[in-house]
Amino acid sequence: MLGDVIQPLKRRRAPRGSGEQLREEILDAATELLLETGHAKAVSIRSVAQRVGVTPPSIYLHFADKDALLDAVCARYFEKLDEQMQAVSDQPSSIEVLRAQGLAYVRFARDTPELYRIATMGEGRPGSDVDLTLNSSAFMHLRTSVEALIAEGVYPAGDATAMALELWTAAHGVAAMLVAKPYLPWGDAEEFADRVLRAVCLGQIVGGMIGTDVAPSDTVARLKEFAEGIHQ
Repeated sequence: MLGDVIQPLKRRRAPRGSGEQLREEILDAATELLLETGHAKAVSIRSVAQRVGVTPPSIYLHFADKDALLDAVCARYFEKLDEQMQAVSDQPSSIEVLRAQGLAYVRFARDTPELYRIATMGEGRPGSDVDLTLNSSAFMHLRTSVEALIAEGVYPAGDATAMALELWTAAHGVAAMLVAKPYLPWGDAEEFADRVLRAVCLGQIVGGMIGTDVAPSDTVARLKEFAEGIHQ
């Protein structure tokens, strides 16, 4: 759960002058405060400094301002997500890799709901460390899987970035709803996430075969014809 993913947050006092260790202590303290308060606005440079046991100017030696500090916290969070998505990439086929990555994304969000909410649903700034981390981790994994499926002829030839964005949007939507509304009748959350992600993934495949410009009713008719042909 959260403790296995983000922890340990217990700080080890570093020798005086150890700048990198102090930076990690600052990030740990800011993460702790975010988890305790559940909101970035409740975290200040002064409160982080008090938690670490240093003066506010010591924080500014490592982070230009509060926004830079929070960006670094979120960037470290997405590095952990990157590790989780890499850990499930050993699958028998590209389509199973994509499925496992989507489920790992949703699972990570459910295990770390407070940080996920802050990192993905807060106000972002173009060019921030968070944007850079997203571009190099979760989204890149999905796009690489989509590119593999296109090369294999499973996915239609097209814009891999756009298709990966569709899948990422679905994964984020599922994760956000499970985090924000856990009390709704989802049933088994893992199975629910799998059904939604499977529907989007297969929808992209079917759309590539039949055509995205075909009316939904015509798509249903063609699929019925296909199913009847199989059973004849």
